[in-house]
Amino acid sequence: MASLAADNPLAPLRAAVPEQALLTDAASLALYSHDVYGKGATPLAVLRPQSVDELAAGIGAATRAGIAIVPRGGGMSYTGGYLYAAGPHILVDTGALNRIVEINETDLTALVEVGCTWEALNAALAPRGLRALAWGTLSGIRATIGGGMSQNGVFWGARGGTVVDGAISFDVVLADGRVVSTGSDFFRPYGPDLTGLFAADCGAFGVKARVRLKLVEAARAEAHGSFAFASHEGLFAAMSAIARAELASESFAFDPFLQSQRMKRDSLASDARQFTRMIKAEAKAGGVLKALTSGARVALAGRSFLKDAAFSLHCIAEGRHGAAVEADMAEITAIVRAHGGSVVENTVPKILRANPFPPPNSMLGPGGERWVPVHGFLPHSRLVEAWEGLQALWARHGEEMAQRKVETGALMAATGRHACLIEPVFYWPGAHNPLHAHAVEPDHLARLPRLAPDPAADALVETLRGEVIALFQRLGAIHLQIARTYPLASSHDPAAWEMLRALKTKVDPRGLMNPGVLGL
Repeated sequence: MASLAADNPLAPLRAAVPEQALLTDAASLALYSHDVYGKGATPLAVLRPQSVDELAAGIGAATRAGIAIVPRGGGMSYTGGYLYAAGPHILVDTGALNRIVEINETDLTALVEVGCTWEALNAALAPRGLRALAWGTLSGIRATIGGGMSQNGVFWGARGGTVVDGAISFDVVLADGRVVSTGSDFFRPYGPDLTGLFAADCGAFGVKARVRLKLVEAARAEAHGSFAFASHEGLFAAMSAIARAELASESFAFDPFLQSQRMKRDSLASDARQFTRMIKAEAKAGGVLKALTSGARVALAGRSFLKDAAFSLHCIAEGRHGAAVEADMAEITAIVRAHGGSVVENTVPKILRANPFPPPNSMLGPGGERWVPVHGFLPHSRLVEAWEGLQALWARHGEEMAQRKVETGALMAATGRHACLIEPVFYWPGAHNPLHAHAVEPDHLARLPRLAPDPAADALVETLRGEVIALFQRLGAIHLQIARTYPLASSHDPAAWEMLRALKTKVDPRGLMNPGVLGL
């Protein structure tokens, strides 16, 4: 391995890419060494290429000089995927590679550069009556398509699976600077699924440059339902039955604490921009009178419609015809009632669907608290056991959590027919980091208290995250956004893990491509 020139380690990159593609100022290096949760070592520089050729040239020059490459998408992750502390490295910010190269309406495909956000792609496809098969996460105003393909993600279009299920092929820059394509322009897989090998790899095998996606016709009709449950057993039974029957395009739920946190923030219903978009969406789908009537119900419900609910479930049914989606929602409602739930005002799914990519202000709590999730995807048969295990965990640590002001709630969501997500989230007192200042809307950030650092609370949250992950692992959970947080090797057959290690050695023989991510 070539040694770094101690006096000028960036010389090889400066010879390969334009000077403006390298960021070395202190503010940029501080920003890019943080994710939502943690901090890594400061990179030598940030490579922000303007073209795929620049990306390939920069990566090749760095690795020939023995410098590690650490790729970053939109920066919305919290599992250390682009945080590196084991030596000199270049952080690659793909945000300027944001072009939509092609939208093929005949073949229902789109080719995009990896820095394109989910919001930008959705805005380009909507006038054509199209969208991606799985069309992004709630953080899609900043989260990029390349980041989603590397980390995986789920929310919009969850009935069809996770975002990597919507990929056809990738163009990937390998550690030596070569650009390789993983498959066909219109069909996956073509033989062994090479695209799948690079999907959800967190950049361990290469840096994605372009993604070809499956498109579908956008739904022309929607129905929305919200429901209250007194017990977690009833909630999970209903959510699982709805998922198995494929009645909802999205089905998600809040526990009482997370519900209350959402109501403390600027209310979904009272935010004028979101309310206006909801009215426009309703008018387009069902006419002005229906939109005004629906808007009046939402406004009257305000923030109080969930005040007596222990758990709330929110469902969106979509399709080509109004009568069909209303029938699906009627069946969803019958399932809910059969499992002890009741109907409440459907404010949350209406507003959220009309505003699918809100600003990432929720990465701080309503009182300025730090925030971080941890998650597990489980089969329907293990959901109740997992939930009760979490409650026992909180009870064991209850006294210390109260002392350190660490609070927790949970999001639950169905993914396809076979699995549901349980995502506990933590709120605790602590100092904001540069990513918060960069991503949270300035007006919103200015209204939040600035809390002092609290190392004891930080340590407790780290302990709790580890215990949640261990609990999920015992129940056979799988994870997205594995990065440097979730265990992977222990969940694989040893022979299968050796195959992954062999692939890593083949495409990155010097071990310079995001070293340590996935545990490789």
